[in-house]
Amino acid sequence: MKGNEMTDIRITENILNINECLTLAQDLSSGGIATFIGTVRNITQNKPVVRLEYECYQSMAIKEIRKIVDQAITLFSVRNIVVHHRTGILFPGDAAVIIVVSDGHRDAVFDACRYIIDTIKKTVPIWKKEIFEDGEEWVSAHP
Repeated sequence: MKGNEMTDIRITENILNINECLTLAQDLSSGGIATFIGTVRNITQNKPVVRLEYECYQSMAIKEIRKIVDQAITLFSVRNIVVHHRTGILFPGDAAVIIVVSDGHRDAVFDACRYIIDTIKKTVPIWKKEIFEDGEEWVSAHP
């Protein structure tokens, strides 16, 4: 880590706020801000989605996201990272995760943003249950 980073990691049942995330990551010395907003789709595998239910092992999830953020700072030499993830019941159109990365160069912020979401999906203990009109299915089960 470079020493002057700002990171904000939250797992919450509250509605996520992109404006708050952008404000937290803003830095006058950063020329680029990349964002990723993962939203709930209304259809999966040609089946209408009624809602999603996210559960997590919160203390472990925060710890794992912290590791990913620290790795992204080191790998991509970026400065500011915000990761907010929802749990609980979400409906189509709701934001499930917001990631904001800011620094001086666009390539680094895009690469760091993609690395963070891809790694979260692979390693963080957050589980998603999709509820359909005719049943339900757990997806994205992690260790």
